[in-house]
Amino acid sequence: MAAAQVNRMKILSLYREMLREAQKFTGYNYRTYAVRRIRDAFQEHKAETNPELIEGYIKKAEDNLNIIRRQATISQLYREPKLVIESDSVKTS
Repeated sequence: MAAAQVNRMKILSLYREMLREAQKFTGYNYRTYAVRRIRDAFQEHKAETNPELIEGYIKKAEDNLNIIRRQATISQLYREPKLVIESDSVKTS
């Protein structure tokens, strides 16, 4: 039971960290896609009970976290102009 609790804490930590890192993408489309994929992947596997599969998913999530970190850093080096949907001020006529 203790191992299950440790895995649960590790999974929640990975989930939060991946979402946090995905928010660092400068491009709106990349950012929203990453957040949606992270949520969908974790939601898809939330009922998994097989410890071997869970360990595999954790390893894959850690690898993907490193990819997200790298890509977020690259996106900050090559910034794109903000889209209309991202604009802070709303223009009124």
